Amino acid sequence: MIESITINDTVPFVGAQPTLRARTLNFVFGANGVGKTTISRIIDQADAYPKCAVKWHGGQPLQTLVLNRDFIDENFGQLKGIFTLGEKQKGAQEQIEAARGEIQIEREKRERSRQTLEGEHGDGGKKAALAQLENEFKEKCWTQKVKHDAVFMDAFVPARNHKDKFKARVLTEHTSNAAELHPYEELAARAETVFGDRPVERVAVSAIDVAALLAHEDAPVLKKPVIGKRDVDITAMIEKLGNSDWVRQGRAFYDSNDGTCPFCQQQTSEAFAASLEAYFDETYAADKQAIDELLTSYNVDAQAVQQAVADVLAAPSEFVDAEKLQAQKDILDGLVRENVLILQGKQRASSQVVALKSLTGVMATIKQLIDAANTKVAEHNHTVRNFDSEKAALKAQVWRYVLHELDLDLTSYDKMKLALNKAIQSLGQQISASDASIDVKVAEIRKLEKQATSVRPTVAYINTILKKFGFTSFSLAIGDDERSYKLIRPTGEDAGNTLSEGEKTFVVFLYFYHLLRGSITETGVTADRIVVFDDPVSSLDSDILFIVSSLIREICEEARANTKHIKQVFVLTHNVYFHREVTFWQGPNGDARADESFWVVRKRVASSVVEEHRKNPIKTSYELLWHEVRRADPENPGLENTLRRILEYYFKVIGCKRLDQLCEEFDGQDKLICQSLISWTNAGSHNILDPFYVTPSDVSVESYLRVFQMIFEESGQAGHYLMMMHNEPVGPHEGKVVATATE
Repeated sequence: MIESITINDTVPFVGAQPTLRARTLNFVFGANGVGKTTISRIIDQADAYPKCAVKWHGGQPLQTLVLNRDFIDENFGQLKGIFTLGEKQKGAQEQIEAARGEIQIEREKRERSRQTLEGEHGDGGKKAALAQLENEFKEKCWTQKVKHDAVFMDAFVPARNHKDKFKARVLTEHTSNAAELHPYEELAARAETVFGDRPVERVAVSAIDVAALLAHEDAPVLKKPVIGKRDVDITAMIEKLGNSDWVRQGRAFYDSNDGTCPFCQQQTSEAFAASLEAYFDETYAADKQAIDELLTSYNVDAQAVQQAVADVLAAPSEFVDAEKLQAQKDILDGLVRENVLILQGKQRASSQVVALKSLTGVMATIKQLIDAANTKVAEHNHTVRNFDSEKAALKAQVWRYVLHELDLDLTSYDKMKLALNKAIQSLGQQISASDASIDVKVAEIRKLEKQATSVRPTVAYINTILKKFGFTSFSLAIGDDERSYKLIRPTGEDAGNTLSEGEKTFVVFLYFYHLLRGSITETGVTADRIVVFDDPVSSLDSDILFIVSSLIREICEEARANTKHIKQVFVLTHNVYFHREVTFWQGPNGDARADESFWVVRKRVASSVVEEHRKNPIKTSYELLWHEVRRADPENPGLENTLRRILEYYFKVIGCKRLDQLCEEFDGQDKLICQSLISWTNAGSHNILDPFYVTPSDVSVESYLRVFQMIFEESGQAGHYLMMMHNEPVGPHEGKVVATATE
């Protein structure tokens, strides 16, 4: 059956209307031209209204039969035969009912599987669980994207701007990525070069030649005490005193003092002068010169190395660890300064054995820093020369890292998705199996229907109703092709073109009514269906309107019982009386039952609108009169007028009888009471109560109410009386009169 109807931007409805929640019985009231037929057409031909939607329970549409102007126009004059099961085909009917029972069991199984698969309303079950799993995993993937987007943006293109695309890329990489896992720091560093504009090659850092500088550390003169000759007579004293350097320094004063000792101020002998000269011979002079040259060379070579290191720092490369290099340069500068002081000390005291501070360690560290920088330069230049392949490789490694971050989530996702997909597949197979079983039983039913159906019973049923209600000038007959009907006069002449609008409407209604029990083909007689009545009482007089109302109520009760083929009913009308008749089972408060819905269609300035009500919204002045009768207040002086107005309206307007004819239906005492009632109501209707008016006794009021009930019963309108009294009679016909019913 239909669960809901959505109307959107379809003339005469402008824009979206509230979704109409359909139930087993659905009543739509509205004036002519407000859009009731549009609603019936949407139900009948939903595909023709793409902006609207009809939602079926379980997604399974049922056969839809719609009685509206379209049906009348299409069928009057060409009444196709209605195949129904003949009463004598009891065996076939039993087989069909058994098959339908099996179909119902399979449908219930199918529905249980469907609800497990997708929930009661199509938005739950295993499919919803799978959708939730997919969405949760999508959000986890997106969290990784947001986390790494700033650094790895290029790797995420073109999936970085759409959650679904990013999740799909993660799943693709999950099944195909074979890249090696690298640390985040390494990937981020490479991304600075590879992701972005194509880089240019870098020049390697020049190596620093320190061989000459380091060679000075092994100069022989450093380890040699530079002193005079040993075979000179003054040597013994100088060695004893160890003052060779002091003598050498004093010699300069001695030479400039014309042979006079600068200390004792005595003139020395020529022999002493010769001994002094011999002591500081050429060897000594050569060693002294070697010390001087070593100091000079050391300064030159040290400055060259220091400048080379300074040049590297002055032109910084992104690959050089400048901070570490500067620290090593500071160490180098300090050692050079110390060594220069050592050499200067040797120069002053050449007899001393000295050793320079070794620069090997610091220069090795500097070399390592430069070598490391050049390794990075080489890698960078390799990347530049192989930019495209490096970029592709880095992208793969970035995705591999993302997969590593999602490892636990992927494992859980794969496991749960596998289980859900298995369940969904199994449920789908169960549904398919039920569908296949249903198809087999449907084919079996069609075969039985084809063997047991006939178009003739419908003719007999319709003609019986026509005669019962006085339509004797025409009747229904089997067409020449034995598969259609025609309307004929008693003489056998065609009557189709000479019927009044009311007759046409009634005939088509009866045809439609019997179509609900059959099919225009030999099969499908017992198929489940929903029924739509769209203003079925147009052009009908009051007698026929009552019959149509009764037949439609019968259809409604059948749908409510859910024991036959009609599963849902829609009734659309503009006729207040017909609406009241067809919804007669409402409780005293007018509350709708759980299987009923009431809608009102109204015309606004620019658009029709649909409103849903939980109570029957249609009340008439006639209904309000009956409300007073149900109250049955003996102290109400207006009750007599209420009774008269009901009798006058129903039997004159509806029943087509005059008030003075009503009493002819009674005999004896009842006739007198009826005449009294008419006299009393006429008096109450036209006279003003004077001060001496005496209210009739309780018994008199109850008697009139009892006769009021009998008037309806004796005239064959007891059903209307019971309907309007909500199935609560005022009192019994015979025996003691009882108190009237209260609302």
